[in-house]
Order: sequence, then structure tokens, then C-alpha cells
Amino acid sequence: MLSALKYASLLAASAFMLVPMLVILFNSLKSNDELFSGYPLALPHGLHLSNYATAWTDGNMARGFLNTGIILVVSLVGNILVASMTAYALDRFEFRGKKLVLAGFVVATLIPGITTQVAVFQIVNHLGLFNTRWSAILLFLGTDIISIYIFLQFLRGIPRELDEAAALDGANVLSIFFRIIFPLLRPAIATVCIVKGVAIYNDFFVPFLYMPKPELQTVSTSLYAFQGPYGGQWEIISAAIVIIALPSLVLFLALQRYVYNGFTSGATK
Repeated sequence: MLSALKYASLLAASAFMLVPMLVILFNSLKSNDELFSGYPLALPHGLHLSNYATAWTDGNMARGFLNTGIILVVSLVGNILVASMTAYALDRFEFRGKKLVLAGFVVATLIPGITTQVAVFQIVNHLGLFNTRWSAILLFLGTDIISIYIFLQFLRGIPRELDEAAALDGANVLSIFFRIIFPLLRPAIATVCIVKGVAIYNDFFVPFLYMPKPELQTVSTSLYAFQGPYGGQWEIISAAIVIIALPSLVLFLALQRYVYNGFTSGATK
């Protein structure tokens, strides 16, 4: 009985996640008339692959992928450097206010981001970064407690004797971190890349608010090209969603073992 309930709950959870994805996939292959005349889960009568071509060309998705790629790479590199160096300082050094710094990151995570947007917008505008890629990069560059926590768990598994041996050989703190510690953090870096990268890739709010110029659209804001005052072209929007979801899906399937290993390693150390 318990086993049956376990499988029933797993099937229900899987259906809860998969049904919306199937509806989007089926809608992307239907015509506009077919989409509004049948059931959402009805199979398409034909394969209207032209929806994908229209989504790619009319939505300027090549430009969206270019802008998203630039923002993603620069933000991830900066975020990993800031988070790993912060975690290294918190783990290896004793200094006044150490617990206060860690508590500050936790408190900042608990504050709803939407409540600080007026102040954040004024700062970004004052710096002259509004309607530039740097506005999104600056906002994504800031690290968070999850990234710091992941690096902290891996750092606690690296013996301090390595630092002490390098210091006896005359290496300074930066040399110890970049030449010895940082290469050993590869599993944590892979985990942060996937977790943070997917969040940046899917984010709609920051590009929509801080980069309204059409030349700066990302893959998430490109969906707005098919939304007009008299309704939306939902079959085209569905095709665009499938195109946008494919890269993150392929990346996750290829690197999922790093995500699981990263979280489970951190949990047992």
C-alpha cells in the first residue's frame, strides 16, 4: 500500500510538471484556428513547423540569444569570482564582524526583491547604465547566499594544510587562492554555473525593466514581439518558448550529475 502511494505521488508530481510542457509543444505545432477550436492536450492534425521559422525571424531571436549570451557569460564569471572569494575569506580567516557579514547575506535573501526595485532603479539610472547591457550584468553580478553556501561546503573539504604549505613556500593569499584552491573548486563552479546560469537565462524582469530598447532584447523579452493589443499569437509564442527552452534543457541533461553531486557533496561535509 505504501509503495503504491509512493508511485502514485511520483506519477502525480511528474504529470504536474510534464502536462504544461506537452501543451506548449502541441500548441507550437498547431495552426491558430486549430489551437482555439480543440482541447489543449489534443494532438496536432499537422506539423506547422512554419511557427518556428516565424518565431525565429519575426522575434529577432538571434539578437536575443546574442544579448543573453553576453550577459550570461560576463555575469557568471563575475559571480563565480565574487562568491568563491567571499566564501574563501569566510572559511579561512577570522575577523571581527564575520558572522555579521554572513547574516547580512541571509537577511538580504529574505527581503523580497520587488520591494527594493525603486531604489535599485534609481541607482542604475544615476550610474548611467539604464538601457545598456551593463545594467543587467551589474544586477546579476551580485552574489547570493546559495552560491556562497555551495563554495563554503566544498572549501571545508579542502585541508588547511595546503594553504599552510603554500604559505611556507612564500605564496601570498592571492596566489594560494587562484593557483591552489580555485582549481580544486571545479565541482562547485559547475554547480553554481548551472543553478545561477539557468536563473539568469530565464529571467524576464530585469531585461524588461532595465533594457527596454529593442536592440537589447533577450530571449525572454523577445516573446513580447508576438503580443499585441488585440491578443497574442499563441502558436508562435509556444514555438518561441520551445526554442528558448531547448538550450537550457540540453545543458541540464548533459551536466545534471554535477548538479546532484554538488548539492549532495555539500550536504554531507
